[in-house]
Amino acid sequence: MPVFSLPSRCGIGDFGAEAYKFVDFLAETGQDIWQILPLNQTSFGDSPYQSPSAYAGNPYFIDLEALCRGGLLTAEELAEQEEPPGRIDYARLYGRRYAVLRRAYARFDANDAEFLRFCAQTPWLADYCDFMALKDKNGGRDWQSWPEEERRRGSARAPEGEAKFYAFLQFEFFRQWKALKKYANGKGIRIAGDLPIYVSADSADVWSNPACFQLDENLRPTAVAGVPPDGFSPDGQLWGNPLYNWERLEKEGFAWWLERFRAAFAMYDAVRIDHFRGFAAYFAVPYGDKTAKNGKWMQAPGKALFARVKEVFPAAPVWAEDLGFLDESVRELLAYTGYPGMKVLQFAFDCKNSEYLPENYPAHCIAYTGTHDNMTSRQYLEGVRGRMKWRVRRCIRRKPFETKTHAFVRAVLHSRADTAIIPMQDYLELGEESRINTPSTLGGNWAWRLPQNYRELYFLRQKKPLSRQ
Repeated sequence: MPVFSLPSRCGIGDFGAEAYKFVDFLAETGQDIWQILPLNQTSFGDSPYQSPSAYAGNPYFIDLEALCRGGLLTAEELAEQEEPPGRIDYARLYGRRYAVLRRAYARFDANDAEFLRFCAQTPWLADYCDFMALKDKNGGRDWQSWPEEERRRGSARAPEGEAKFYAFLQFEFFRQWKALKKYANGKGIRIAGDLPIYVSADSADVWSNPACFQLDENLRPTAVAGVPPDGFSPDGQLWGNPLYNWERLEKEGFAWWLERFRAAFAMYDAVRIDHFRGFAAYFAVPYGDKTAKNGKWMQAPGKALFARVKEVFPAAPVWAEDLGFLDESVRELLAYTGYPGMKVLQFAFDCKNSEYLPENYPAHCIAYTGTHDNMTSRQYLEGVRGRMKWRVRRCIRRKPFETKTHAFVRAVLHSRADTAIIPMQDYLELGEESRINTPSTLGGNWAWRLPQNYRELYFLRQKKPLSRQ
């Protein structure tokens, strides 16, 4: 369940009291892993997978009540941020939240020793803060449209006051996140995070490290990321992210990637690598194309990269999101790394003997009913028809007084997989209204909020906490 889906007073889930209550709920119900979506700052489209920084945390997650307790906000200013329960309104949030965070910053002591230490010890911070300050100076426009001297990191000069404001936001974000994670770990709950494979074109990462990406002399992409056409998408999917200059990255010992992994391992107890197949081969679409039809597969040095990752971080727990179009190169890379892959029950019923059927799961995998990109299990089960419906019934045999969704969850929990992750919506047996994301659509995603009475709903639905025994 994403952090943004937590209940809260101020329009979006955050690191406040409700997050701690949710950790208590997880401990009470016998869970030991909370998997979340990326904590990155969001931008246009509100997706945590399209961020202005691969490192920076989302300022929306800063607990305003904590700022109030620290004397940086007044009770009146906090009250002005309150929103009724319901889905996240990102446009309204953007218009209100940064204004009140600027008020908090105006009362903050920028000479605070802990803050100065954070700034000195956070290697990516200066690039991010300067990028955001210049973005504000340029009216929020894409960095490609900035004046020439600001488009190039070496000659750019950011407004110092604005840059320090963004440093303050990251200082508060990471201070609050570390406290929440420490509390969760103390309750026996590990946090599984998410590492997006690509970064946004309009990001501090591309602006400050253009040589790491496939850009021309004018800093324009030569090709961008996507996936090829298939039965669901005849034009393919055009993601638009700049592609990596793998030759340059490998020559430098993958230093850029090692820093990303270092930051992820510091933030989470386990890291899921998004779009793992892109490390075996990636789909490159010519820049400027309107569809992904003209793209082609290109090889990536995944084995060399993960050999370095294992060398530098030998005990780091990594999960591989090995979904989508899988060929032998992907399977070979997964076997080479030894990372557990993902098995998603909703993918099991298109053929007779799918690897996604619970009876076929190996022990070394992460099993799911569905992910943030899927329908909820209730929505899925209400929509299956024909032969797929027959296969579902044959595989998921309901017990007396058991709902279809409950049986779906049980099938995953009772499989051989040594780790199972159940979306919170499936525990609560929620439907279409609680879907997190519909891929290839813009608007209406990333907005679901957990009902305030989720604990009561959980025990009403489950009668008792589901166990793996």
